[in-house]
Amino acid sequence: MKEGIHPAYKEITVTCSCGNSFTTRSALGKDLHIDVCSACHPFYTGKQKILDTAGRVEKFRQRYARGAASAAASASAAAKPAAVKPAAAKPSGKSSAA
Repeated sequence: MKEGIHPAYKEITVTCSCGNSFTTRSALGKDLHIDVCSACHPFYTGKQKILDTAGRVEKFRQRYARGAASAAASASAAAKPAAVKPAAAKPSGKSSAA
């Protein structure tokens, strides 16, 4: 690497608002204070919950259950053989006059 063109890569302390702190290396050069870390973020801790304020999840489940029942009924109706009509004879393109 060329000398003098790269920033100093120093060890810093990162402190979360939950109290967790860890050390890492950064070109920033000063300590960091963050709001959320991997120790308190709900995605990483497994404490994430589905917020269903308008009942959207329940509405989806009801529609899906109704759609699955009607799909099963239409599938059983499609399994019945339909009446087949005989095809009409097509005239050939050749003329019989010689």
